[in-house]
Amino acid sequence: MSDLSRRQWLGGAALAGAVAASGGAAQAQPRLSADDLVRTVKGARVFDLSFVWNDRSPVLSLNPPYAFALNRTHKMTHEIYGQAPGSRVSWASDIMYFSGQHGSPTLDAIGHIGRDLKLHGGVDAVAATATPGGIGNKLGMETFPVDLMLNRAVILDVARQLAGGKPDPLPPGFEVTGAHLDATAKAQGVEVRPGDSLLIRTGWGQYFGTDNAKFLGEQSPGPGQDAARWIIDHKVRLAGDDTATFEKRPAAYGKELFSVHMMLLADNGIFIMENANLEPVGDAKVGVALLIVTPLKIEGATGSALRVLALA
Repeated sequence: MSDLSRRQWLGGAALAGAVAASGGAAQAQPRLSADDLVRTVKGARVFDLSFVWNDRSPVLSLNPPYAFALNRTHKMTHEIYGQAPGSRVSWASDIMYFSGQHGSPTLDAIGHIGRDLKLHGGVDAVAATATPGGIGNKLGMETFPVDLMLNRAVILDVARQLAGGKPDPLPPGFEVTGAHLDATAKAQGVEVRPGDSLLIRTGWGQYFGTDNAKFLGEQSPGPGQDAARWIIDHKVRLAGDDTATFEKRPAAYGKELFSVHMMLLADNGIFIMENANLEPVGDAKVGVALLIVTPLKIEGATGSALRVLALA
């Protein structure tokens, strides 16, 4: 698709949306074909924001460890159906066991975190998790909004901003504030709009699988309460970064633990993504992208492993 036709397609889509929103007619706008959409999307740069799951992937100890094994191999199953030569077919199957949180990368369901035994919307946390069947009250992973699976995302490279353009990671325990987010957005020339997804690069993705002790250690950078208020004020719907727990650690403000999780999930219903691989988009200096997030539709799940893509 040429640059001109791409602009026409995008402009036409925006115009059609504006007309529809205003209650007017869109008869003057020609219907755009599915092939135009495919060509436009296929013409974008695709960034894989996922790390590889394997037995070296860092997983926080509060979760069950990752495990994977082939329970059937091709040698074991060759011609197993007929139990006699001639069928020719063989197959392999596997067993996987890993947590829905704190992996490569993962998304927290809204019901994952409570404040004073209350979940988002004032739901009784004890009642909502009274059975091992999962989180009730439509706060599990199965209710992740379909429209949020494809969403405008702003990637703020706070690490590069503070390192003068170098890819150096933020120091352990560093608290990202609203002022850092403002300054980074201004420097990158991007705007966080209501309804956006927001990804914050701390540079700690380079430690995933290479220095697990540091990646999972007691101190890591991330947003604090001030940045959480900034995210809430900007009406972000999903926030994520490249560390194991999203918010800075130690995640303590006096006696209160994991304030950012409570502020986003429990108080405001904002999803949290952790362990995203933001090195590719950071190296490419991508500030705005189409974020594709498709969690597994598991009823009552507290979170889900992801394969995350960014199109720019």
